[in-house]
Amino acid sequence: MNAKYSFRLESRDRRHELPGKIIVGQEETETINHVMLKLLAYVLFYRERLQLEVNLHQDSIPFKPDLVQLDYELRPKLWVECGECSVTKLDKLAVKVPEAEIWVVKKSPDEVESIMRGMAKEGLRRDRYDLIAFDFDVFQELCGLLSSRNQFTWIGGSLENREMQFDFNGLWFDTSFIKARF
Repeated sequence: MNAKYSFRLESRDRRHELPGKIIVGQEETETINHVMLKLLAYVLFYRERLQLEVNLHQDSIPFKPDLVQLDYELRPKLWVECGECSVTKLDKLAVKVPEAEIWVVKKSPDEVESIMRGMAKEGLRRDRYDLIAFDFDVFQELCGLLSSRNQFTWIGGSLENREMQFDFNGLWFDTSFIKARF
């Protein structure tokens, strides 16, 4: 592991509880962008049994998710890929985790458009994947604020409304994001 980032989490929205603290690891091949995408995805998708960077220890699933929620039989119900992800991997995931919602989280609309073009070109199954793209300028500002110890306060927002309001390391953000289905 190259680095670890600590996040103290707080939610002011009773409908969107968060744990008090998480630690996001940065592997040698990962960038600060990847760390920030994992944080944003974690707070946006938070639900009971959501796990970061867990090794599933299943020979039938040779991948390690950025975020995953397992059911009580330890099968993935939610699988979230953040940042770089090949079209080939997404195609295999549809087969390997047939019951899971598969989400791809990107830092900009351009990246979502690019991967969707690749998915269409390779003939991936339609109506199987959901994608999120953050506002690139806001995302870059968040990355600039990232330190080894961070404070994140969730105020409101949802996947359905495609918006987020939060405070990150003392700065207020009120932003929207793009949600697409492939």
